Amino acid sequence: MVLLTTSHRVAPGVLSWPAWQTLHAADRVLCADPGHPQLPYLREAGVAVAFESPDAHALVEACAGGRTVVVLPGGEGDQRLTDGLAGLAGSGRVSMPDLELLPGSYDLPGARLLDLVQVMDRVRRECPWTSRQTHRGLAKYAIEEAYELVEAIEDGDRNELREELGDVLLQVVFHARIAEEYSGDGGDGGDGGDGGDGGDGEDAAEAFSIDDVAGALVTKLIHRHPHVFGDATAETPQDVSAHWQRTKAVEKRRESVTDGIPVGQPGLALAAKLAGRARTGGVAVELPRGEGIGYELLRLAARAEAEGIDPETALRAAARAYRDAIRAAEGLAEPGE
Repeated sequence: MVLLTTSHRVAPGVLSWPAWQTLHAADRVLCADPGHPQLPYLREAGVAVAFESPDAHALVEACAGGRTVVVLPGGEGDQRLTDGLAGLAGSGRVSMPDLELLPGSYDLPGARLLDLVQVMDRVRRECPWTSRQTHRGLAKYAIEEAYELVEAIEDGDRNELREELGDVLLQVVFHARIAEEYSGDGGDGGDGGDGGDGGDGEDAAEAFSIDDVAGALVTKLIHRHPHVFGDATAETPQDVSAHWQRTKAVEKRRESVTDGIPVGQPGLALAAKLAGRARTGGVAVELPRGEGIGYELLRLAARAEAEGIDPETALRAAARAYRDAIRAAEGLAEPGE
């Protein structure tokens, strides 16, 4: 008795060689679902399938005399059948045939991402809130989720880290799904929302999907890692960073080392980024001199960057210690306790 399982994340008809061998050698192949996605490919391969849904007793009897019966469960499995077989085996009153659970196809790493894309597509089409969201309307959530991810990393909470990574991934998949809907008039999304992303000024030529996002990222990673995918060598992380920046400058056709730095990021991070770009780009420039706390913070940020310290992270850690000290002075426990 063989229960042949397949993954819905793998294209129908793509089965392992042991699965095909077992199917061709079986005395009977049973399937309760006439719409099972594997059936057209089994028919094409000359495998006869009977549309039956036997109970445990009938299936055991079908295997009498050493016959081999293959059962193709549905996508959700067949709990009734497996429970019945377990009951018979546990009773000790029935001579059970050998039972084999044969995976016909396996999920590859990243297979659940296909589920995420499928679920996001349905939610976008059917949810009254999700179907009306735009890139601009969602922008604030990307920032919030990024900060929550940073907090989970700093807290060292693995469960929170996993959840927050999922929330950040959701933003990527959500935006990519919206980007599929541009209609060429600069406006309507394809699923009856509030005009799709009309305020973003996109058109049909700029429509793209999650596959386009992933494909561009794969190309970028390969191109910027010639020491992994090509003949170049990199002995230190500094070598890798220098090559990354040179390649990026050519790709983006940037005139200045400051091009591409988002000035809307937090001030300390911005100052450190500018200092880092100037240093790695070999631009000899003194820090501007001026009075006030801003110039003092600029000097501190540049010094931190030169010493390999992220000033934003360092200040946040100090601020968290300050928060804990305030709570202690108030007679309160630290957050999370």
